[in-house]
Parts: sequence; structure tokens; C-alpha cells
Amino acid sequence: MYPMTPPETGTPRIVHSALRRPIGQALADMPKVLLHDHLDGSLRVSTLIALCQRRGIALPTTQADELAQWFRNNAMAGSLERYLQGFALTVAAMGDLAAIEQVAFEAAEDARAEGCVLAEFRMAPLLLQARGVDPDEATAAMLAGLARSSLPCGLIVCGMRHEAPERVAEAAQLALRHRAGPQRTVGVVGFDLAGPERGWPATQHAAALQQVREAGLPITLHAGEADEGQRVLEAVALGARRIGHGVRLADLLVSSNADEILHTLREHQVHLEVCPTSNVQTGAAHSIAEHPIRALWQAGVSLSFHTDNHLISCIDMNLEGQALLDEGGFNLGDLARMQSLALEASFLHEPLKAHARARLAAWRAEHLDEPTAP
Repeated sequence: MYPMTPPETGTPRIVHSALRRPIGQALADMPKVLLHDHLDGSLRVSTLIALCQRRGIALPTTQADELAQWFRNNAMAGSLERYLQGFALTVAAMGDLAAIEQVAFEAAEDARAEGCVLAEFRMAPLLLQARGVDPDEATAAMLAGLARSSLPCGLIVCGMRHEAPERVAEAAQLALRHRAGPQRTVGVVGFDLAGPERGWPATQHAAALQQVREAGLPITLHAGEADEGQRVLEAVALGARRIGHGVRLADLLVSSNADEILHTLREHQVHLEVCPTSNVQTGAAHSIAEHPIRALWQAGVSLSFHTDNHLISCIDMNLEGQALLDEGGFNLGDLARMQSLALEASFLHEPLKAHARARLAAWRAEHLDEPTAP
């Protein structure tokens, strides 16, 4: 068991004023489940500035509000390249174990402040090798940071799909060494493939995914975001039970074999981790109003909404949910149902899920007059 320490004080994330919108109290109070959030895309602005100054890393500006505006401008540029620029700064800032632990702890605390009752964070520890940090030590530091928070959470290790199969296999073995279990209550709960999707099919890493699957560690794969919907079905065939984004799946649901596709998803209990704001920013969707999440939901696909990158996308769970209420055609009942689906799809252990399930059931009884079912 990791020692629990009192929460540290610090400046919370700054969300640029252009993204602020009134958040309804019922939504703010709703217990939320966060399944898709990258640690290296979710630093607090104040922490990024402090870490970069400590390491002598140049920033576009050292003023917190101006730096938040810089991330906002990159996010809204309509360019994936501009969107990804911020990661060069954040990964460089996470170049020592103390920084890594701090970033993980603050991410969990910020999610808790947004009303999350369960959370899974992800990162590719091998990215930090270029900064001189051992991947095992980096992973241990992430887990130590998460364990300091009172939020029940776990870590998903990412392999980078554009790297050689040997590197992804190394990431897979790293995930297995640090998996959650009786002796490590806060540990690695899943494995993912992240990075550029088009031109880098997950099938190139089938051997590593098979090792992870046979070892019993759950798999979630980025798919159907920057490439066609068929990549989602490909990921399912490789053993993924959750899909990061998956929005292009909607293109397949207007085809003649839509019923067969939906049957496959239900048979394998596939859940989509949809990140609406990020999808609009990277060009995977035109707007929240036109986002494929609505068509997927109406088709009966199991899905939920997530942030992807709090800092890079200038978003949080409440803003994401409110955008779906204001522009996406959803209601509070829909969002609550998404939380239930996300909870059941979570890779965290059942005792943690049981407590979260009770919290959500209590909220639904109060706000939706649904006292019997979570």
C-alpha cells in the first residue's frame, strides 16, 4: 500500500476564457468516470511553467494566462501538427522522477475536483528515455503520484504504434511488470497503442498485443480517429475491449452490414472512449453539434465522453459534458448513462467500481428519479 499524504496546494488548471461556459450544478455534482486522459497532455499550466524553469526549458511565455492562450491557439488551429506541439514541452518538463510523480498526483487531484469517482490515466513511459529516465522508474513514479491521491485510479501504459515492434513489445512487458494486483493496489490496469494512426496499423504489433492479452491485462487501442472505421473492427479482432476515440465507426453504421457490426461490438462488449472536444480540434469532427458521437449513441453503441488532454485541449470533464448538453443534443440522463457504461467498462478492480456505482446510483435517484438502477 502506498502511503497517503495530504493534498498539496497549487494553482489548478487554467481553462482559457473562450472555452468557459456555465456548468449546471447537476452536471457538476454528477459522479464521473474518466477513462481516457494522457498524463503528458494534462499538466497544470503553473506546474508546466515551474518545471520548465527548473530544467531551463524555453517556453513561449512564462505568464500562465498567456501560455494557456498559446495552447488554446494551437488546439484551435485545425492542424494535428499544431495540436501536438505542446507535447514537446510537456514531455521535456517531465524529465525527472519528482516531476513525473507531481504531474500524476495533480492529474488525479484535478479529476477528483471535477467530480470523478474513478479515473484511468495513460502515458508511454518509453518516451521519457530520451530525457534520461528509466522506463521502469518512470512508471513507478507515475503510480506513486496516482497513489497519493484519494481518487481511485490506475495507469494504462501506451506503446507508440509508429515505433518498431520490439519497442512496443518492450512497453508491453513494462506494463505487465507493473500491473495492479494484491501487492500493488494502484498499478497498471491496461495497455494501449497511441501515436499516429494512419499508415501505422495495430496489426504490426499483433505479437505484443497477444502477449498482453494472454497475460490477462486488458487492452484499449486508439482506433478510428485519424483513420477509417475499419480500424476499430481490426482493434477488436486484436483483443481490444475498449477503443480510444473510434468516431469513424459511425461511417460503417450506414452500410448494409451495420447490424453485423453492432452485433460484433455487443458480443465483445466493446466500449468507445470518445473525446469530443479533442476530435473537433484535430479535425476528426467538424463540431460538437455534428460530432459522430450522436449517431453512435443513437445506434446503441456503448460509449462515454472524456477529455483526452486537459492542457493541450484546454478542457475538463464538466466542460466536455456541458458542451454535449448545449450543442450535442444530449440530456443529463444520457450523460449519466454514459457514466454507468464507462464504470462497467473500467479496468479497475470491482471493489473500487462498487463504491463508484453506489455514488452514481444515489445521484440518479436524486436528479433523475431512478432509484433502482445505477
